[in-house]
Amino acid sequence: MTTPVPPGPARASGAAGRSGAPIRVLIADDQDMVRTGFRFFLDAQPDITVVAEARDGEEALALARRERPDVCLLDIRMPKLDGLEATRLLAGPDVADPLRVVVVTTFDLDEYVYGALRGGACGFLLKDSGPTLLAEAVRAAAAGDSLVSPSVTVRLLKHITAVPAADGVRQPAPTAPLQEPLTERELDVVRLVALGRTNAEIAAGLYVSLSTVKTHLSSVQLKLAARNRVEIAAWAWQNGHARAGT
Repeated sequence: MTTPVPPGPARASGAAGRSGAPIRVLIADDQDMVRTGFRFFLDAQPDITVVAEARDGEEALALARRERPDVCLLDIRMPKLDGLEATRLLAGPDVADPLRVVVVTTFDLDEYVYGALRGGACGFLLKDSGPTLLAEAVRAAAAGDSLVSPSVTVRLLKHITAVPAADGVRQPAPTAPLQEPLTERELDVVRLVALGRTNAEIAAGLYVSLSTVKTHLSSVQLKLAARNRVEIAAWAWQNGHARAGT
């Protein structure tokens, strides 16, 4: 089922915000009530509009490729094609022009979280995270950022950046040295990103402006060749720059 796209020329994915146009969202979930609830809340936001809905993964894939929404919200357990495979086909490392995908699911299972983020998703939310966090995840994804449910962030990053040793204990995975090292302030920002802090929380914690945090993150992303916030956080965990409770 598809909603008509507002009249006017088609916009490339990621154009939202720059032109002042609302963020265009696709919702894919096999439950009618979930799609209706998401649409009702997101359409009520002044900067977000739902342009398409899909009942299964195959329909989501076709609609996403046709409509080129700014953000795709995908459930994991869907008929015909699951959300993890749809994510990989829309946002994976082999996709020439990837879309921004946020996986929204009932299931807080590690393998789902790892599969979604490794498949190219830039966000992972539980359905009980609440509507406010859902809107924040859409805005973060549209801005090229990432948002993961706070309940899974630290556990996730500790696990996906470790490899099993012979004794069964997972150790940090090795990474290549940087061509240009991070500054001390950039490392401060990275540590907080790794613990799931938002830009506003980082700014408050470091007593700097929000624009300063964004500048540091842009520099970090270039130095690490990171595609998004999740990869920055993963680098921090891999290299011992993040510790739970700090």
